[in-house]
Amino acid sequence: MLGAIVWSFAVFAAVARAADVPAAAEGPFGLYSSADFTVGPGRAEPRPPQRQAAWYFRDEIVAVPREGLPLAAFEPGVRPFDDVARWSAARPAGAALDYPPLVWVAAPLQVRHARLAGDKRELVATAQGTLPWRLVPKIALNRSYVDATSLAFFATRELALRGAIDGGVFVARTVWPEDFRLGPQAPSARALPPGEAAQALRTLMREEPRGGAQSPYAAMTLWQREGGRADWAGRPVIGLMVNGAQGDDDEAHGGHFAIVTGRVQADGSIGNWLVNNFYSLDVESEKGIIAAPVPLDNYLADLNSGQGWYRPTTMLVAVLADERAAVLVQSALNRVYKQFYRHQLVYYHPNQNCASISVDTLRALGWDVPARGPSSRVLAWLGYPFIAIRDRSIDKARLAFDYLRTDQTRLMPAAALEQAFASLLEIGHAPAAARDGLLATLLAQDLEALTFLRFPQFPSSRAFGNAPAVSTWEYHTLVPADPAMAQIVPVPPRPFPPELRDPDLLPLPWTPADYATLAWAVLSIVGLPWAAWWWWKRRRTRRAQALPR
Repeated sequence: MLGAIVWSFAVFAAVARAADVPAAAEGPFGLYSSADFTVGPGRAEPRPPQRQAAWYFRDEIVAVPREGLPLAAFEPGVRPFDDVARWSAARPAGAALDYPPLVWVAAPLQVRHARLAGDKRELVATAQGTLPWRLVPKIALNRSYVDATSLAFFATRELALRGAIDGGVFVARTVWPEDFRLGPQAPSARALPPGEAAQALRTLMREEPRGGAQSPYAAMTLWQREGGRADWAGRPVIGLMVNGAQGDDDEAHGGHFAIVTGRVQADGSIGNWLVNNFYSLDVESEKGIIAAPVPLDNYLADLNSGQGWYRPTTMLVAVLADERAAVLVQSALNRVYKQFYRHQLVYYHPNQNCASISVDTLRALGWDVPARGPSSRVLAWLGYPFIAIRDRSIDKARLAFDYLRTDQTRLMPAAALEQAFASLLEIGHAPAAARDGLLATLLAQDLEALTFLRFPQFPSSRAFGNAPAVSTWEYHTLVPADPAMAQIVPVPPRPFPPELRDPDLLPLPWTPADYATLAWAVLSIVGLPWAAWWWWKRRRTRRAQALPR
């Protein structure tokens, strides 16, 4: 049945006035040409070249690099970010772009420049004419979906859609507003709010109610190199994206982080930029999310997994004079994905999450995004025995310890974005300053402008979200004091099959909580009895001294 849906191009032609366009045949995938990929089901041929990636996407539509193209690799027996650092140090200047194991396109067909007909049951597209359409079904665990407010929002604008044909009807999986654009001309300049750079960006992210969840899409230039050109068509970009807090999920107040690569298109479209999304592979997402490089329109507007349906989004875009920094970043992320799919890198919320994986990659490439430090080392150590005793759970004590001990730029997406923005602004203002690493040097030489994009949340049956929390303390204020009142979506596990484990996998490194557990265990076995003996001996001495002589 899946094969029939994917490859029913003849049926599509019967209901369209022009030839249909497979998703892989139109437009780029970020820095890549879609002509370099073959689109089809993950379990079909050609399969994704990495067996673990093929297993995760066996029931999805993916774009697989064509044979003979340079695929990202990794060095066995080396930690993922050490591998990135070694690889980038040895990489020749001007080396070609490496290809990922796959791009998750989710649907085989693409329709652009379409509008909803008056009854909203048909699409009227520039190329295909009038098409009957319907929406892909809601995933059972998904807590919200398209409603009348969604259709009213989309009815006012031109749309780009990804989907498939079923019985002569276009089944839409992604619905993207084409007026969400950047370029080709530089958007209007916007003066930064007062304050140092990180604080100014925070003010900008929060100046609209609910972090811009119900505000119009906006694009603004925050900085441009003196003498820089106004026409950005063809310019490569690196984007740093932060999705905000969800309105009805108390595990998601910190938001989500992703790195984006692509080029400014002649028509200003950004839906084909490539978003590098890291998400836990060991659970079945209630929204159907699987970590992968994914086109931006899918990432934000997939009707189930799109982040734009759950919260507002901010993206900081670095516009570059040359593609080499973007090529370096995307090629490195492709290496990280291969390690991620094979479980040499395992998602762990406190210190191997969407923000930490992204920031660690940038740092390994030689851009030392400034650290903000942990939330509290003292509270981490003091809180360990308190939580272990109060909750009767070593696991909860360990989790809390790791959260408190992790550098906030590796834990909180908004903190990572603020520090990255401050660093980029410094690089832009002082490009001649000495730079420690390769990526920072390339950015200093090629950075032309910094732009700020604000994406609203798509209206639906979902509660509106907000700006993301920027610290663990702010996060704590947003979570109900009574755990029973917290809104949490239970998700089933997705165990990694033992037969997919490569024999060269290294044991996972210890986390700070592992050392704390060992220290408190030693203290409990040796230190506490010694402390009790010392207290008893001192008490006896004092009593003896208090006796009359």
